[in-house]
Amino acid sequence: MAKHVDYYLSLNSPWAYLASKRFEAIAKKHGADVTIWPVDFGSVFSVSGGLPLPKRAPQRQAYRMMELKRWRDHLGVKVTLEPKFFPANEVPAARCVVALREQGRMADAIKLAHAVLNALWTEERNTGDPATLKAIIAGCGLDSDAVMKAGEAPQTAAKREEYTKHAIDQGVFGAPFFVIDGERFWGQDRLDFVDRKLAASLPASNAGSPVHRASAGRALNRLS
Repeated sequence: MAKHVDYYLSLNSPWAYLASKRFEAIAKKHGADVTIWPVDFGSVFSVSGGLPLPKRAPQRQAYRMMELKRWRDHLGVKVTLEPKFFPANEVPAARCVVALREQGRMADAIKLAHAVLNALWTEERNTGDPATLKAIIAGCGLDSDAVMKAGEAPQTAAKREEYTKHAIDQGVFGAPFFVIDGERFWGQDRLDFVDRKLAASLPASNAGSPVHRASAGRALNRLS
């Protein structure tokens, strides 16, 4: 049976961007089912001791920048350290991701979330601008008008609030955040542990079995 991962993220987070493609690869490798939760981390921080970046001490802000440079160089990925439109208004994009998820289109929801992160952190696009967001959605091969309309529906906003309350109840406090069988993993630097957890969930004798290979193939379809 495929393992399930609850995947919490902010569409403004550079750490979520750094994790995005690597997490996709890990989930595919293990045939894991993924549920995405694009929650409001402003609300999460207010009850978990976190602070928005501008309110953090200068020492913490400086160290964050050092870490971004380190991880950019370590992973060999393109990252704009101080993108022009950061922080963007992530609400419209997050609601579009929620709308896709609520339609049962989890792979499309994940694809869009990761495209938004890429647009912000590598392309310096204003992901909070409706025209830009519409173009990002279209670039994912989705019907941008339909997705935008669904994202603007009042029930979609209410769902995001529900997601955020659920995240708080589950002990989420930062992004990206992964929960597997009740075990929590915070940060893109914990992906090795996510990988190990998913590997440990499958008996070694079954790892190369036809059933497992088929499961991995289904996950590839879900996340491709």
